[in-house]
Amino acid sequence: MAEAEALVAKTADDVGERATQARAKAAESVERAQAGLDDLETQLAERAKALLDEVADYVRDKPWQSLGIAAAVGVVVGVLLGRR
Repeated sequence: MAEAEALVAKTADDVGERATQARAKAAESVERAQAGLDDLETQLAERAKALLDEVADYVRDKPWQSLGIAAAVGVVVGVLLGRR
């Protein structure tokens, strides 16, 4: 997107019809890409919040199992980092 925006800025002084059309298409593409990224960011934030809520509910309902899972993950990460 940065490259497309830079291209639009560089061609701002070109007054030819083809340059104007290319600038318009590039600007439109940048706007669509930005809108898509905004939608994706919103969706990911919603999914992350839902997952966090599920994890919090699980930990609240099953604290000992959660502690065991956390310990197991810690051991695995420790072993993997210890091999380096």
